[in-house]
Amino acid sequence: MKKVLLSAMVLASTATFAQAWTVQSTGFTETSRGIRNIDIVNASTVWAITYDGSDPTNDIQDFTRTTDGGNTWIPGSIPEADGMMLTNVSAIDGMTAYVGGVSRDVQGFGGLFKTTDGGLTWEGLNEANYISTDSFFNVVHFFNENVGVTQGDPVNGAYELFRTTDAGATWTAVTAPPPQSGEYGYNGGNPYAGNSFWYVTNKGNIYRTTDMGMTFQKFNAPVTDFSGTNAGGDLFFSDDNVGMLVRRLGSVSSPNFTMFRTFDGGATWDAGTPSTAPLGSGSFAYIPGTQVIVKCSADAAGPGSAYSEDNGATWTIFGAAEQRGEVAFLNGTTGWSGGFNQDENTGGIFKFDGSFSLGINDVATVKKFTASPNPTSGILTLSSENATISDVYVIDMLGKQVLSASFDAVNSASINMSNLNAGVYIVSAKDASGKVEVMRVVKN
Repeated sequence: MKKVLLSAMVLASTATFAQAWTVQSTGFTETSRGIRNIDIVNASTVWAITYDGSDPTNDIQDFTRTTDGGNTWIPGSIPEADGMMLTNVSAIDGMTAYVGGVSRDVQGFGGLFKTTDGGLTWEGLNEANYISTDSFFNVVHFFNENVGVTQGDPVNGAYELFRTTDAGATWTAVTAPPPQSGEYGYNGGNPYAGNSFWYVTNKGNIYRTTDMGMTFQKFNAPVTDFSGTNAGGDLFFSDDNVGMLVRRLGSVSSPNFTMFRTFDGGATWDAGTPSTAPLGSGSFAYIPGTQVIVKCSADAAGPGSAYSEDNGATWTIFGAAEQRGEVAFLNGTTGWSGGFNQDENTGGIFKFDGSFSLGINDVATVKKFTASPNPTSGILTLSSENATISDVYVIDMLGKQVLSASFDAVNSASINMSNLNAGVYIVSAKDASGKVEVMRVVKN
């Protein structure tokens, strides 16, 4: 039987405290409902699908949503998906969402479901597809209210990839690079950012679109399988280009972890460095557009949460040592992590209570600085017409800060990279307001 979820990761434990979480109630009358996937629309609207935490093999079709920032969560179920495991949710607003479903045991039994009334009723979509006995539905993602993609395993030598531009009314097959013999995808660990979406496979490959599903590229990742018995990987992205892969080698009970970084959407990766992320098995999420990573763990041997301000180089544990699983962030002040409910009014999900406004990690949404010459042999000059430069940081591909300089709010600043080894560096320039732009610079 094909694996349906990415393998968990087990890491070592440390202890300090910083930010915090506020417990919220998912509203389920059944106990031990865990959170499989969270999709944040905005600071008010969030959807989540669940699983049976007391028996993860017992497939349920439950979801929950909030339209008031989590003060009230409204649970529901998708009877049309009876007998299926829900794979993920892609939400448009408080009323409209898409959910994928698949059977663990019956090939060809899975598909896509849509609601436009907040989950009161659901309809099946894309029903003419994913009906082969070899079909296996993996994931749905909508880039906006009209454009979305679905992905399933290969049938007749091609991935079952489909795209809609009319909110799911009609679907068109999309051609991706051909799979390897025996290759298939997973229904977990398929990240998205901006107009980009990635899906991962059992052959260690990454398939990426940057044009909202019209075309796909295929990249080799530094892992042999994203959810194998003796190898696995957790892939996540900050934006269309900056991402990380945490690779597991060895069994889940006796693993070795290495962090790999990409600055071109997964096309190339750095040499990797041993992971120092704390806690037990867990999930990772970038604060979008930053170098800040949050990790949450529901592992009873090492529960809790931690963050890294420097793209995974160093970590700080925060909050209480409580079980937290799936994690997602909208920005530096808005995020949720999954828990397990005790009853209808107690627990199930946590809302972030704090702020990751962390100086060098904030990336300006509008380009302010230029860097020249790039590539450089030594002196790099940063210039801006609409901002003042106060601090510059240079970070190598292992996430280590190798150079920094401070300035008195100038429009042009120079730094000397002559003593740095040849290679690719990330240069962060902070303006007087604290906003930062991150640039990729090549040192000859």
